[in-house]
Amino acid sequence: MQFPLSILFMELVLALYCFGGLFGMGILYTFLFSVVFGGVAMLVSSVWSRGVNRAVSIVLYAVITGVFVGQIIYFTIFRTFTGFYALALAGNAVGEFADQALAGAWTAKWALLPTMLPLVLQLVFGKRLQPEKPLKPIWFAVGFLALAGVQFGTVALIGLNSGGILSYRYVYYDTYSPLLSTPRFGMLTTMRLELREAIRERGNVDIDKIIDENLPTVTPPDLSELPSPSPSPSAEPTPVVYGDNVMDIDFDKLIEDETDPDIRAMHEYVSALTPTKKNAYTGLFEGKNLIWIVAESYCGGVLDETHTPTLWRLAHEGFVCRNFYNPIWYGSTSDGEFTTLTGLLPKSGNLSFRQSSGNYMPFGFGWLLGEKGYVTKAYHDHTYTYYDRDKSHPNLGYDYVGVGNGLEVTKQWPESDVEMIDATTPDYIDAEHFHVYYLTVSGHMLYTFDGNMMARKHQDEVADLPYSEPTRAYIASMMETDRAMELLLQRLEEAGRLEDTVIVFSGDHYPYALEPAQLEEIGLPNDNFELYRSSLIFWCAGMETEYIDKVCSPIDIMPTLANLFGLEYDSRLVSGRDIFSDAPGLVVFNNRSYITDLGRYNSVTDVFEPAEGAEAPEGYPAAMLKAVNEKFDFAANVIRKDYYAAVFGEERD
Repeated sequence: MQFPLSILFMELVLALYCFGGLFGMGILYTFLFSVVFGGVAMLVSSVWSRGVNRAVSIVLYAVITGVFVGQIIYFTIFRTFTGFYALALAGNAVGEFADQALAGAWTAKWALLPTMLPLVLQLVFGKRLQPEKPLKPIWFAVGFLALAGVQFGTVALIGLNSGGILSYRYVYYDTYSPLLSTPRFGMLTTMRLELREAIRERGNVDIDKIIDENLPTVTPPDLSELPSPSPSPSAEPTPVVYGDNVMDIDFDKLIEDETDPDIRAMHEYVSALTPTKKNAYTGLFEGKNLIWIVAESYCGGVLDETHTPTLWRLAHEGFVCRNFYNPIWYGSTSDGEFTTLTGLLPKSGNLSFRQSSGNYMPFGFGWLLGEKGYVTKAYHDHTYTYYDRDKSHPNLGYDYVGVGNGLEVTKQWPESDVEMIDATTPDYIDAEHFHVYYLTVSGHMLYTFDGNMMARKHQDEVADLPYSEPTRAYIASMMETDRAMELLLQRLEEAGRLEDTVIVFSGDHYPYALEPAQLEEIGLPNDNFELYRSSLIFWCAGMETEYIDKVCSPIDIMPTLANLFGLEYDSRLVSGRDIFSDAPGLVVFNNRSYITDLGRYNSVTDVFEPAEGAEAPEGYPAAMLKAVNEKFDFAANVIRKDYYAAVFGEERD
């Protein structure tokens, strides 16, 4: 029984370290699945000669231990789990970020040491426990049938567990989210579910089932009638009637002609959605230039008037979103970019940008503004091929340049955002109209003054701060991004382009390399929601400051910008919502928690907490979770099925 007990032990260590324990019935399910995985390992390592069985046992222990060790380190750094897709990154990651993995291992050492204990015990004592003779075929068959019975019985039991707002049945059968499944079923089962997801992608996926089955039966409230604290333009004598932000798409015709049942179901889903309306802000920035920045590890808590004066100024002028949250996703920076630039939720199990790089992506701003005569550029001051950005960014209509295909910056870690701005502004600043996207890198971990050249560059300037060294190093690294913004504004002003240029600035994720006590120092508590609170900058010189209290997140940036620039897009075809529309605010997280103007649902505790002074309609928490799950499923199918190509008649593979 050493294999089942060892696997269960490693599952418990991981769950205690990452989640503080297992969830409810998760203790039972994890135990039963551990019995199955361990039993299979026992059978595989018992049918050969004694020496071969010993070798097989050691190999299996090493592989299983490696899975748990790798996931614990990954969670320590990124606060989520990785999947098999990460193997595709191994070549780049090992060479470029080995120091970060070592730092993560050191931080997680008290979880890693017990995780490796079963392997050590096997190496020391396993020979004594090894049977002298191989297992007879009859007993192998009996054992296999018994394990099959446990497996099918456990799966059937899960199928009956449909209670609560977020049921175990839904998590197991109809979605793939490592942060949901791991504390309920264990890590090995989560990785098995990822394989199931990969197989689904190669077959037909019934989106009707995904949307409709295995969720509580409720009557969704009329969300259009819920109050929204979005800013209201000055009152006018005659009410203005605004049209919908939609395109001329004949969904009835698409449904009639479509032969793919999954895409037909998606057409039916989209056609039933309520689009957001145009509003008093529609076209406010029409004809202006746009510089759109996603900053590595940026969060609003880092800002102050002394150390980051430019970002502080921009974050307190223009449109000030006071309830902006920046969730972390499966693919770290890549998924952070994806949500921001596309307005879509990412799909689990693969990097969404990489997987969509061969898709038709008509709402990429490189295309939308390029069609209006804008010069469209994208820059990144690190290896241009990392995360396959050399494929994904041109697919959004950008002329993309990074280190290795045209951008020359000092070779150091991390590279300088100031040098990137200095080298690239001459490329576009004299164009009649330009749209530029920047992905920065200066704020990247690790946060030490020895290994982070940007932190060392500004070390003396943060010496007075009463924080730990990693926090001071993080702030110092972000100072380089602040100086880059200062230089950008200076170049725009010198060229006479400042007044006609809009700046949009947000982060890819919070600085997850900092430990909880260090995150507290910059105002980020270790909380299911507030850990992700940040700031979003919409700024243009001369505009009046306007405060926005509606909850919002990166998926809302793309549709908001499209509306502000008066661009044609269809609000039903993206996950986010125009912040200035009358649609209620909604922030969703990768563990299916959500925040609305009426309250918060925490999927970890399966509890909905109403907002202060708000009263949610009966059935609201479950109805909103159903809508959230639909958003995730639809966005995943947009990527998986190249859905935009189907909508707009582009040839698809």
